Amino acid sequence: MVDYHAANNQSSAGGVQTYMEQENDWDRDLLLDPAWEKQQRKTFTAWCNSHLRKAGTQIENIEEDFRDGLKLMLLLEVISGERLPKPERGKMRVHKINNVNKALDFIASKGVKLVSIGAEEIVDGNAKMTLGMIWTIILRFAIQDISVEETSAKEGLLLWCQRKTAPYKNVNVQNFHISWKDGLAFNALIHRHRPDLIDYDSLRKDDPVTNLNNAFEVAEKHLDIPKMLDAEDIVNTARPDEKAIMTYVSSFYHAFSGAQKAETAANRICKVLAVNQENEQMMEDYEKLASDLLEWIRRTIPWLENRTQEKTVNDMQAKQEDFRDYRCVHKPPKVQEKCQLEISFNTLQTKLRLSNRPAFMPSEGRLVSDINGAWHTLEGAEKGYEEWILSEIRRLERLEHLAEKFHQKAAIHESWTDGKEAMLTQKDYETSTLSEVKALLRKHEAFESDLAAHQDRVEQIAAIAQELNELDYYDSASVNARCQKICDQWDVLGALTQSRKESLERTEKQLESIDELYLEYAKRAAPFNNWMEGAMEDLQDMFIVHNIEEIQGLITAHEQFKSTLTEANKEREAIQSIQAEVQKIAQSNGIKLSGANPYTTITPESIDSKWEKAMAMVPLRDNALQDELNKQNSNDTLRATFATQANTVGAYIQEKMEEIGRISIEMNGTLEDQLTNLKEYQKSIMSYMPEINKLEGYHQLIQEALIFDNQYTSYTMEHLRVGWEQLLTTIARTINEVENQILTRDAKGISQEQLYEYRASFNHFDKDHSGALMAEEFKACLISLGYDVENDKQKRSGQMVSDDFRALLISTGNSLGDGEFARIMGIVDPNGTGAVTFQAFIDFMSTETTDTDTADQVIASFKILAADKNYITAEELRRELPPDQAEYCIARMAPYTGPDAVPGALDYMSFSTALYGESDL
Repeated sequence: MVDYHAANNQSSAGGVQTYMEQENDWDRDLLLDPAWEKQQRKTFTAWCNSHLRKAGTQIENIEEDFRDGLKLMLLLEVISGERLPKPERGKMRVHKINNVNKALDFIASKGVKLVSIGAEEIVDGNAKMTLGMIWTIILRFAIQDISVEETSAKEGLLLWCQRKTAPYKNVNVQNFHISWKDGLAFNALIHRHRPDLIDYDSLRKDDPVTNLNNAFEVAEKHLDIPKMLDAEDIVNTARPDEKAIMTYVSSFYHAFSGAQKAETAANRICKVLAVNQENEQMMEDYEKLASDLLEWIRRTIPWLENRTQEKTVNDMQAKQEDFRDYRCVHKPPKVQEKCQLEISFNTLQTKLRLSNRPAFMPSEGRLVSDINGAWHTLEGAEKGYEEWILSEIRRLERLEHLAEKFHQKAAIHESWTDGKEAMLTQKDYETSTLSEVKALLRKHEAFESDLAAHQDRVEQIAAIAQELNELDYYDSASVNARCQKICDQWDVLGALTQSRKESLERTEKQLESIDELYLEYAKRAAPFNNWMEGAMEDLQDMFIVHNIEEIQGLITAHEQFKSTLTEANKEREAIQSIQAEVQKIAQSNGIKLSGANPYTTITPESIDSKWEKAMAMVPLRDNALQDELNKQNSNDTLRATFATQANTVGAYIQEKMEEIGRISIEMNGTLEDQLTNLKEYQKSIMSYMPEINKLEGYHQLIQEALIFDNQYTSYTMEHLRVGWEQLLTTIARTINEVENQILTRDAKGISQEQLYEYRASFNHFDKDHSGALMAEEFKACLISLGYDVENDKQKRSGQMVSDDFRALLISTGNSLGDGEFARIMGIVDPNGTGAVTFQAFIDFMSTETTDTDTADQVIASFKILAADKNYITAEELRRELPPDQAEYCIARMAPYTGPDAVPGALDYMSFSTALYGESDL
């Protein structure tokens, strides 16, 4: 509905009064015509009720229901939209007269001169005066404001009817009485504005009752115009009442004139709401994607920070495989989501700027900077986790090697010490002969030599146990227990050895017999036997190497060991010759030997047996060292293969990073051409992905081979992954920048030539090709484009400015005003970085040269739909707007709380300002 009740301003009050006097100069005798009076009663009653029903009431008898003045005052408040003085509620005549006088005073305040109409006549129910008063109100509030080509209200309404019905046959509107009797004029008005409601060609001029009833019923049902007359009232009267017809026709005028305004207002609101709905959807999508990505990072970081140690190398390698699966399968999609998130955020901010909306501020903790910070933390955790896994694998390998070595040496030592305590505690020397005692003493001396030779092994066992403890070996308790047992036993053996020696020395003074040959045999056999045992330990010792140099060192040491075998064999033969000499002397002198050397338990057979075992181990050691050398050569080949591919990929990434930097500065052609070229360029970059995957395959082989260094390249897989991700992100950002320029151009109506000029000026002053202008460069760029901030607006010369002329402008001091330039810098550099990007520069230039919808325009549109009320109802929104946008408004509008509020009233003003932020209030 539209407002047709607004009062004229004070300057037109004289003309209004003159017009009213002319209209009120009616023929009082004609008013008594029963037919006319009946028509006026029906028409005026229906007109009054069409307004009173807005306040929830109506009248039945026009002269009776206005007598107390209450409904009369209510009618004036509804049609004027203003508040009248508080009515008196008494039942006495004086109260009624006072109420009517308040109504008449209000009418008079609107510039209307009431002729012969007093409050007493209305209170007394004078039909003539009551109808005259209502006609005066109709003239003032329904007809007065109608004007076509500066005509009076009546003439303007007549001219409007003539123009609207001119194309229709059998219609010739010349007045407001007999021209309407056949009903065709009413039907023509409806058909002109709503052809879907009337089948005009089916109407007949000779059937006025049908024509009139059709027009009245359609108007009441579809146009919200109450039925003010019956067809018979018009047809059966020679000259229908002019005032009744004018009142009826004015309702048609206001209904149709308001429809066009409502449609325009609805279209504007639909446009604004559509933009707002799209922006809100993008905000919701950003919030969800940001929340999901942050939640994934939050869940992943604790896993990467977990440093729970495993007991075996296999368990740690399983963790390494899980980490490799995370890197290759789970993380790449998240990299794409992060890039898409930045692109969506930039696109949304561009759309908000273009639609004059406030900038989007994500929820706390979901800014792009927050996501980048979380991502940086994630990558730091990744690096730390990978380094920890590799160090743990090395540690566990070292531990397993040491543990095996510990148990091997401990077993040898325990085997050697078995029975030694019993031997040292026996009292055999007490019943032995002198020669036997001397033999026992020498045997004990040989045992001491053997004991001293085993001291190194005990120290090695203790050192290995200590290293296992320092490396946090999982079975340190059993190792420590076994080591402690060996050390305690070693101390006991030392004490027992010393005690037995002292006992033998006390007996030695009485014993003289000694067999030098047995003693020499024992002394030489014991270290040789210990040397053979040590050699066998070394030949069976495990080894771990990481490069060719280390294995070559082991091979060299082994070759040196083999070079000593000749001298060792001579020593073995010499020891065996001592035993042979013993046998020879015994046979020569007829001495019966006991069959055992009294000074040692080492027999010639045991020496030969150990020698044969040691010689058999030498070729096995040769093969093991050669196999390891082949493995290290293979690893070196893997290093070289990876390095070749890594150097190629690294150079490619660096070249493309430099190339995309030049492309973003030197792009030519239309924005669409630039966008197409960039996407083709992106496809060419993505075609290089097989090379990256090939490098990943080499890297996996490197890790599986436990290769931890590479002297052939300075690139690591982590550096190349980061470089590749940066390259893809840079291309995506450049494409997004061009897309945003297209959005800016299309939304702001900027021509391609303007964009070329802006780009040329920006590139000219971007001397370092950084993609951003410093403050002085930006000021010079604005001056080169002819921007005159002294007049607070941009002025263009109409043609491109040459580079030399730009320099001339700067050199001659044609600079921007400090205050205005500070304002501009606040717009293009809100964060105060001192640099202006090209996108910010384009946004500023487009904003300075275009116009957009404002909150005031939207409020004015809603006011039209609300029939000039300060609130609007859900029914009105559903009637004037498309269903989805009507429900969108209803769901977001707050209840209206003003003094004129009614049930269901909605506040469209606060809703409109909220669409644009507080800056538009």
